Amino acid sequence: MPNGIPGFPDQRKFVIFEHRKDSPFLWYQSVDEPALAFVITDPFVFKSDYNINIPKILKDLAWNPETQLDQLQLYVIVNIPHGKPEEMTANLMGPILVNTFTREAVQVVLTDSAYSHRVPLITADSSN
Repeated sequence: MPNGIPGFPDQRKFVIFEHRKDSPFLWYQSVDEPALAFVITDPFVFKSDYNINIPKILKDLAWNPETQLDQLQLYVIVNIPHGKPEEMTANLMGPILVNTFTREAVQVVLTDSAYSHRVPLITADSSN
């Protein structure tokens, strides 16, 4: 992450690893600051209609326009209130885009988006 994560600009090296086998959640762990880790997930697991303009984002980032979409993985940061997992939310306004080929990543801030930074992941109607 050449620019770090908003709020953590000096943290630029992260690794992703499983929370546990078959879990939809992963850890986005800072390499240089062991106490800094974020819970992330694939947004489509919880919100199948999540839609952002990835080609425009690639252009805005000045990433190689030849980047194949299958080289990209999209994640969102999850907030799980202590003791209240049923109130977990996802930041759909700030997805993390990872190029799995170059191992570059960036958190994108979608300023012209209808999405919120606190979208409930569990609802009474969990059909998305």
